[in-house]
Amino acid sequence: MLSYFRKLEKYVPIVARVHGSSHPEFYEVQKLYNIINRRIKEVGIENAELNEEFYKLRELTNNYKVPDDVCESYESVYKMIAKIDEGYNT
Repeated sequence: MLSYFRKLEKYVPIVARVHGSSHPEFYEVQKLYNIINRRIKEVGIENAELNEEFYKLRELTNNYKVPDDVCESYESVYKMIAKIDEGYNT
């Protein structure tokens, strides 16, 4: 799971820059991801309280449904965040 965070740290800002103007909801995805990432770095995934953030992400992204007009990096971001969400909530 840590490999996802390393990739997301690179992908999320790029996707926001490339797709943010046509998909402004991604800016909120970026904000929520940054909160999750910061909390996990501070206290570890076992101790981080992230239910609210993942709930908001699922709601905002329609359960990580990838828009039709985006690149593979955008799709990868949603897939990785979904896997983190799944791991956190099991």
